[in-house]
Amino acid sequence: MLKIGVLGVGHLGKIHVKCIRELPHYDLVGFYDPDVAKARAITEQYGLHCFESAEALLEAVDVVDIVTPTLTHFELAKAAIAKGKHLFIEKPLTDTRAQAVQLLELARQSPKLKIQVGHVERFNPAMQALENEEVDPMFIEAHRLAVFNPRGTDVSVVLDLMIHDLDIVLHLVKSPIRYISASGVAVVSDQPDICNARLEFENGCVANLTASRMSIKQMRKLRLFQRDAYISLDFMNKQAQLIRLHDSPQSEDSQMELHTSNGIKYLDISMPPVQAVNAIQLELQKLAESIVADQPTAIGLEDGYKALDVAHRILEEVNRRLRETSLS
Repeated sequence: MLKIGVLGVGHLGKIHVKCIRELPHYDLVGFYDPDVAKARAITEQYGLHCFESAEALLEAVDVVDIVTPTLTHFELAKAAIAKGKHLFIEKPLTDTRAQAVQLLELARQSPKLKIQVGHVERFNPAMQALENEEVDPMFIEAHRLAVFNPRGTDVSVVLDLMIHDLDIVLHLVKSPIRYISASGVAVVSDQPDICNARLEFENGCVANLTASRMSIKQMRKLRLFQRDAYISLDFMNKQAQLIRLHDSPQSEDSQMELHTSNGIKYLDISMPPVQAVNAIQLELQKLAESIVADQPTAIGLEDGYKALDVAHRILEEVNRRLRETSLS
């Protein structure tokens, strides 16, 4: 079994602890968190060993699970790689692009290490339902809205929420970004709490993304439009809907005629089956499987860097607009 330790047992870290305990590949040997009250609560609830430091934990494990605030990711990940430990690191990968580049360089020097970034929405049942579908979007619309929670305000809403959708968009659109425009507003924190970004890709695809942590309701939806289909993903309710356009009837169920200038077309409406899986548990399981089979991780450092890079490009555009507004 793989000896694993968790760094950080805040809200998300506690969920990781619970998930790891139920996975067969791992032996959860303990955790470290500098918050004494949090550490005591986890020790009492799960009977887990609390290490005296992150360094002590690194010495005792094969795999490190970093679920700490973003500002600490770089130093902890660098130490884990230096110790030759496989690594799971929550999104966003690091605080800055320069830090992410350094991790990429360090990882290339240790090619046997398996490193996975926690872009958990890739494992959401709604997203998993598209595995066997042909997806080639030309327009994408994403809305990720949340009620205010001070827990995530150490980073902007782009790095806190929008980055989930950035990762998915970059995963689905196989083309470089040509142009980015964005605007955002800081409402209650020192960084943007609401942001809208428009990404234009070289292949013609356009993605329009909105993220807010100042909403009165929650929403996590992604809509994909392509030449022959409309796909709707509801990450919060774990549902997927697929509407495809055909030249001829495909079935009698869930189908309707559409009269167009090019003749009659047929809309086939379906809801691809979704598996009842725990996305966090699945991503941690995939890391274990990649270590055991010596295969690439599902979401590697390169993916984490790409999402982080675009997130910072969006923030740069937001800040540019704010500067222009203040000068006008």
